[in-house]
Amino acid sequence: MGDTNGQVVAGGNGQGNRLDQLNFPTDMLIDKETDSLIICDSLNRRVVRWSRRSGTTQGEILMDNIGCRGLATDDQRYLYISDTDKHEVRRYQIGDKNGTLVAGGNGKGTDLNQLNYPRYLFVDRQQAVYVSDNHRVMKWNKGAKEGIVVAGGQGNGNALTQLSYLNGLFVDTLGTIYVADSENHRVMRWPKGAKQGTVIVGGNGYGEGANQFKSPIGGFITTEKNETRYILLLNKNLFISTSRSTICYSCTMFWRILCLMNNVDKSMCTINLTNN
Repeated sequence: MGDTNGQVVAGGNGQGNRLDQLNFPTDMLIDKETDSLIICDSLNRRVVRWSRRSGTTQGEILMDNIGCRGLATDDQRYLYISDTDKHEVRRYQIGDKNGTLVAGGNGKGTDLNQLNYPRYLFVDRQQAVYVSDNHRVMKWNKGAKEGIVVAGGQGNGNALTQLSYLNGLFVDTLGTIYVADSENHRVMRWPKGAKQGTVIVGGNGYGEGANQFKSPIGGFITTEKNETRYILLLNKNLFISTSRSTICYSCTMFWRILCLMNNVDKSMCTINLTNN
């Protein structure tokens, strides 16, 4: 904690398509069983796995020729991948190349059985899949043929009923949705069943002011210890936090986000809001 020098754990050999390189990675998971990172290497159109063991110098390809943008996993170690080429989400067993369609797959569009450039994913304990889909968040229950709009869905805009180009998605145990509303430069919270969201940070235009963001992007990752790690890139600063560790620069605003979430250790909120 407090270390400002990171360690390269994947890539780091320039932009490219060699096995020791990455090209615009957009999402990542930790696979406890193999002690490795699973990475969506988007511009190389592949999903790769990098061992976390010391001495690892290159990754291995799990899947290629896929328009990967987002990744998720569930308690049974199924891997979920959003495909922006096919406008769908599929569930895979590790090593499976075909997978099972769980969302979309009916061409690009805004109908309830369609997706439009699906990005980030979240899978709950019932294997329902939440998808950040351009200007809306959709929930696809297990086995469903169409989804339910649970946030946004009222077109591209900045009203409290609208979203604009989503990057980053998390759903807590109460069903509350948190989303990085990138083009509106804000982070929003949508309680379960709500018709409109609440701006919890940002929403004051594009900028570097204390109450502003510049197109927040990022994800929310569950680690191998079943802790939730929140990652957001806000105003060009990287914020990574768990209840046990923090990598954070100028992070008062970020801790305000975490403290508004229902499953965050409130004592850590107090400590970090005081110390930052």
